Amino acid sequence: MAVRACGLIIYRRLKPAPSSKVTDSIEYLLLQTSYGTHHWTPPKGHVDPGEDDLQTAFRETEEEAGLQASQLTLIAGYKKELHYPVRGKPKTVVYWLAEMKDCNTEIKLSEEHQAFQWLKLEDACKFAEYEDMQATLKEVHQFLCSRE
Repeated sequence: MAVRACGLIIYRRLKPAPSSKVTDSIEYLLLQTSYGTHHWTPPKGHVDPGEDDLQTAFRETEEEAGLQASQLTLIAGYKKELHYPVRGKPKTVVYWLAEMKDCNTEIKLSEEHQAFQWLKLEDACKFAEYEDMQATLKEVHQFLCSRE
């Protein structure tokens, strides 16, 4: 059976400089794992029994980044499923998109992560080593730009 995980791609909007485009003020939250290869990823985790996917995404975000659902705005119209093998087993990860209501809200990491960064798209793609995550971040950015 495939492993199933869910998470949120979280972004914040900084006040744009008068000369810049609104989309230049978007930053994405990535967390660095404190295990394995110390890869960077949005908050996500395995679905617990009796939980639906979206509940999992919010629970994991609270556990891993200290962010409560009330501090985020879920963005309608975006949901992404990634499929890839982990240790020879298929894994499915479902991501939703959420915006920070207050861009200065403190991030509180769990023991699962050792660092976090707010990154503009280009840097977020450099930190996210996996091609499917890089493509997802670009897709999210395009989605947000198309809504401006």
